[in-house]
Amino acid sequence: MHPGRCSLQVSNRCRQFRAGLAAWIALLLLTVTAHAAPAARPNVLFIAIDDLNDWTGCLGGHPQARTPNLDRLAASATLFTNTQCPAPWCNPSRTALLTGLRPSTTGIYHHQHIPWRKAELLKDAVTLPQYFRQHGYGVTGAGKVFHHANEAQDPASWDSYWPSQERCMPRDKPPAGKRPFCGAIIRDGEVDWAPLDRPKEEMADWQVAEHIAAQLKQPHDRPFFLACGFFRPHLPWFAPREYFDQFPLDQIVLPQVKLDDLDDVSPAARTAVRAGGAFAEVQKAGLWRNAVQAYLACTTFADDCLGHVLRTLDESPYAKNTIVVLWSDNGWHFGEKEHWEKVALWERATKCVLVVRAPGLAPGRAHAPVNLLDLYPTLLELAGLPAKPGLEGDSLVPWLREPSRVRARPSLSTFGPNNHALRSERWHFIRYANGDEELYDHWSDPNEWVNVAAQLQFAPVKAELAPWFPQTNAAPLYAASAMKTGRDSLIYLIGSPQQVK
Repeated sequence: MHPGRCSLQVSNRCRQFRAGLAAWIALLLLTVTAHAAPAARPNVLFIAIDDLNDWTGCLGGHPQARTPNLDRLAASATLFTNTQCPAPWCNPSRTALLTGLRPSTTGIYHHQHIPWRKAELLKDAVTLPQYFRQHGYGVTGAGKVFHHANEAQDPASWDSYWPSQERCMPRDKPPAGKRPFCGAIIRDGEVDWAPLDRPKEEMADWQVAEHIAAQLKQPHDRPFFLACGFFRPHLPWFAPREYFDQFPLDQIVLPQVKLDDLDDVSPAARTAVRAGGAFAEVQKAGLWRNAVQAYLACTTFADDCLGHVLRTLDESPYAKNTIVVLWSDNGWHFGEKEHWEKVALWERATKCVLVVRAPGLAPGRAHAPVNLLDLYPTLLELAGLPAKPGLEGDSLVPWLREPSRVRARPSLSTFGPNNHALRSERWHFIRYANGDEELYDHWSDPNEWVNVAAQLQFAPVKAELAPWFPQTNAAPLYAASAMKTGRDSLIYLIGSPQQVK
């Protein structure tokens, strides 16, 4: 063979060998890298707004609601239009959401059930933020997330909290002068409101927003679960005057009410609601319009705080890899069924706000009945964490992927032992411990003005829904200390018809 030809063949073989070796090394490096550096888990921004009903632009609960930042978030996310709370009160609702267990399972029905860790079933419970913490997330928060006992948060749930574990948020300075600032004593002075002559930057909720924004501007070496709890529009309705000025008093639209709306409901429910008497006190004082103005003002202020957080997220490097969840813990009555506030099983008290935005999922509006209990398993699935056995909600990821999907399971709300409400897409079925029932058709009666529970043609509807009522009704923790009159009495009064006169 010619020497030159031999040299050429050897050279070609060398080049082929080197090319093959390089390809093999590249494939090896790609495989090692894939195993050594899995895709980053998404962050979670977990936002709570206290006592926010559906008076938002995106839900249309009040024609004058002004919530542009919440509406912008909802437009980029899945808005759940039929969300019910586990219980129409802060403590039992938040405890259920954050532990994944119903009030009827734990016995946490009331504000008096504090600290909830004293419940036998919950003393070793792993809360939602705690579960993320156990799986490598940096978990921190600010503001009201858990219902605060002496303003403390659950220490096991957080790496850190601001301002501290003992105080979940700064204390707002009250207006100058003597209470009540609204001009009348309503429910022993608990219901109060006033415009404040101070900048928003001095308000506790804005300071919470500032702290969360600061967290979003910082570098993080691991995925984060960041909880942000806004207190307004919870009572007292204090907000800077600039927010009251957005709603001129003479232009306030009052909610629709029916004067005889209690005539076809349970005698026990009717007695308990009227025993509270706050709505009658508001009317007697001529302050109904003022109260609606104050709530709208506080809602817009809370939305402004929310906007500060969302803008900071959008401008941060975490914008595309962060799950955003916004929820409220219960609704609120403004005179519907002669009722004032929450603590009832009617739609105005049980309906709340839920918005979920997840990376890679398209926005939409889901009308299926869902519950705040569903958030725990939903966030685990979205974050790629192992499912947690024993949770009583269901993941909403199927509805995030397909918002028009039908859901057979109705949403459950509980207010005291064996007092429950089931909400399907069409029906709202309430059954009290003494056997009294209410049934409302939301397709024809969205205001729940006509109770059709006694009409024979709707017996099949009740029969279809009834199996979803819980079979377990745990004894209430601290029941004796929770026995009160007025607004608090419905929890126990409904189960004791002999107390109703």
